[in-house]
Amino acid sequence: MNSRKIKTWAWVHKWSSLVCTVFMLLLCITGLPLIFHHEIGHLLGTEVEAPKMPADTPRVSLDRVLEVAKAKHPDRVVQFASQPEDDDGLWFVTLTPTPEPTDDFKSVAVDARTGAVLAQPKFDEGFMYVMFKLHVDLFAGLPGKLFLGFMGLLLLVAVVSGVVLYSPFMRKLDFGTVRREKRPRLKWLDLHNLLGIVTLVWVFVVGATGMINTWADLVIKYWQYDQLSALLTPYKNEPVVAVNERASVQRSMDVALQAAPGMKLSFIAFPGTSFSSPHHTTFFLRGNEPFTSKLLQPVLVDAKTAEVTASPKLPWYLWALLVSQPLHFGDYGGMPMQIIWALLDIATIIVLGSGLYLWLKRGNTVPAASKKTEEHEVPKHAPVGGTAQPEPAPAMKVQA
Repeated sequence: MNSRKIKTWAWVHKWSSLVCTVFMLLLCITGLPLIFHHEIGHLLGTEVEAPKMPADTPRVSLDRVLEVAKAKHPDRVVQFASQPEDDDGLWFVTLTPTPEPTDDFKSVAVDARTGAVLAQPKFDEGFMYVMFKLHVDLFAGLPGKLFLGFMGLLLLVAVVSGVVLYSPFMRKLDFGTVRREKRPRLKWLDLHNLLGIVTLVWVFVVGATGMINTWADLVIKYWQYDQLSALLTPYKNEPVVAVNERASVQRSMDVALQAAPGMKLSFIAFPGTSFSSPHHTTFFLRGNEPFTSKLLQPVLVDAKTAEVTASPKLPWYLWALLVSQPLHFGDYGGMPMQIIWALLDIATIIVLGSGLYLWLKRGNTVPAASKKTEEHEVPKHAPVGGTAQPEPAPAMKVQA
């Protein structure tokens, strides 16, 4: 690679890193506790669990569960009902002032066996809520998500440019070399590049999936416009189904499960909500395997007649979104994968911190004799620091 191309790539790496570094540091720090959100919830006492009962204990009707939850907030409408992936003895019912999307919601946890209210957890307060909102949208809603998505794009640019620059940088050094006998800035430069290249694949995957996750709201709206609108053509001139006109939700769920043998319920979206239509109760079903449990199959059931209207296959863009969400937080492989994700996250924080250090120390000078010696040991166009190189960028890679 000639000198001109190296300078161009160094400029791209420097500025893409500089713009996104602070936000990527924030995402790394807030993402660390989110990897262990269930475990932290247990420690804080915020996790709700159903009491232990025999596996064959009969379940109460879902209609009864919804009645119990609605009695706690009679002025609200039921928007969603869901079951945890690892606990089918528990229902979480979400109630809102109107069916439209809103941050004003109440949650009621109901025992699926007894119909008793176990708790009314508040998911919109506390330490984990603050971490989640900072990580997802900076408390700024959709604009915040899209902004972080753009920062994720800059991260990917920084990763690619860092890889391009890594080869000429390491031409005269063995892989993994950290020159501890040199000035502190050179030691941090070596460490920055070593950790950057070691975490390369993970950072690219987590950064890309994080960027995709920021598009979730827009992707779902497009799916509704692209596919749901065609399915709703027969209902074009019919009024919205009133609550007192709806068929039994339990019967509707039984019909939906029969339409997709071997699948389990993930969550239910009621008529008029963002994941359904004004005329359907939509059941989102999941598979039984670790991978298929993250992929959802919607089954639209007529809210009046409890008959299956459609069971459309998800398009590729929704499939990509569903795969990216658990992969981003390491939810596929249990605790071993969570620990690996956490260690890689910490390594990325070090990459970011060392990049900032290199940037802040870029103006330091050294005696001429020392400078002459080090110029023979450091490639002329090191990507993020060294002596007589372009100014360093603060980060090579980072979690989005």
